[in-house]
Amino acid sequence: MTVVRNPGPAPQADVDVDDDAHPIQITGLVSRFGETVVHNGLDLTVERGEVLGVVGGSGSGKSVLLNSIIGLKVPDGGVVKLFGHDMRTANRRRWSSLERRWGVLFQQGALFSNLTVRENVAAPLFEHTQLPKREIEELADLKIALSGLPARAADLKPAELSGGMRKRAGLARALALDPELLFLDEPTAGLDPIGATAFDELIKDLSDSLDLTVFMITHDLDSLYAITDRVAVIADKKVVALAPVAELERSDHPWIKEYFLGPRGRAASRKTASAQTSATRTS
Repeated sequence: MTVVRNPGPAPQADVDVDDDAHPIQITGLVSRFGETVVHNGLDLTVERGEVLGVVGGSGSGKSVLLNSIIGLKVPDGGVVKLFGHDMRTANRRRWSSLERRWGVLFQQGALFSNLTVRENVAAPLFEHTQLPKREIEELADLKIALSGLPARAADLKPAELSGGMRKRAGLARALALDPELLFLDEPTAGLDPIGATAFDELIKDLSDSLDLTVFMITHDLDSLYAITDRVAVIADKKVVALAPVAELERSDHPWIKEYFLGPRGRAASRKTASAQTSATRTS
């Protein structure tokens, strides 16, 4: 699939663009809920243009990490920088400008149930731009098409969509403001294997064509092997490994060994190797 980035709404001028800054740079993150410490000294740097998978056991704080990055939870310690800007010191105007540079696909889609798909996708454009209504609707339809939905889906409401179509509608909304950084929270959860594979391929195509940086929380081993450049493993309240999947397979960490070298991990590895061999033979 060839995708052409549309002009989209231009970033506001009050935020300096540093082309050398990392999209995400986290140093010493501490996250607490009462007496429970979720993260203690977590460090993570995400490179421009990469697809980063984030994994960890239940309760390891994957979603807490995402929420801390996008401002839904205030860190209890440490520094979170987005595009070189320390989010602790960002005023409301700066936050709004930076927020335009990322999009989020939440696990359940988080679509407005009383709005059509087109209206859902258009909502960020109405909030953050002053474009004419007709132009916003045209941009919304473009994003709907980019997400792989048929044109007829634009006039449907979330309840009229299948699970896979709701994921794509959520993705279209996440892409509405032409972001540089895309957050995905369990994007293939609840999808059948065929639908999950198709969604993985869509994410990879969009990442390559739009030069997106992708931060993807997932339990899907097939996704990790198929489309990630690196994987961050959260355990022991911090990132204990950050490497391509092939390197993680050689790790001595108990959780990593159990996760990647267990039956499902070995099956995903064989599946990826087989697909790569087939692609080589046909090229």
